[in-house]
Amino acid sequence: MDDTIKSYFVNLEAKDKNLQYEAFQNIIHATKESVDWSYEVWDQLIGWLTDHDNHRRARAGQFLSALAISDPEKRMLHDFPALWEVTKDSKFVTARHTIQSIWKVGLAGHEQREMLLNHFIDRFKNGMDEKNYTLIRYDMIVGLRKLYDEVKDEQIKEIAMDLIEYEQDSKYQKKYMSAWK
Repeated sequence: MDDTIKSYFVNLEAKDKNLQYEAFQNIIHATKESVDWSYEVWDQLIGWLTDHDNHRRARAGQFLSALAISDPEKRMLHDFPALWEVTKDSKFVTARHTIQSIWKVGLAGHEQREMLLNHFIDRFKNGMDEKNYTLIRYDMIVGLRKLYDEVKDEQIKEIAMDLIEYEQDSKYQKKYMSAWK
């Protein structure tokens, strides 16, 4: 890992919120492509998933989701349950930030994509008792759209359409469908 990336991770802990935000944005930007330093921060980020600081939990969720494409050892197959737990965080903003980025795990390969899709399907169909479940469902449908746009796998579109059809309320069906227009 070069010194610039190291400084971004250091600056995540800075007192200056603007510096923190800039560091966060720079890490997100760097992880849009495969990087060779993922395992230098992987274990630290896994630890952050259960940190007392919800900002760390949210960052870890977003960074690990993005780093899935930089995981040739396929650690994500083992670590995904811990990442998925953050999508159910007691702080809804933390959960939502993670669920809005977790679709990126599906970019890492077939096994990771299948695992993600199975979790999305199960959560969509069985998560109606959750607080804000309509927002969670919407975020998952948007995530499916983003994943589809990247990999052009028709199975993803079929799953999204099936889930939208599964929704009983036409108002929410329409909202979810808006992600696919």
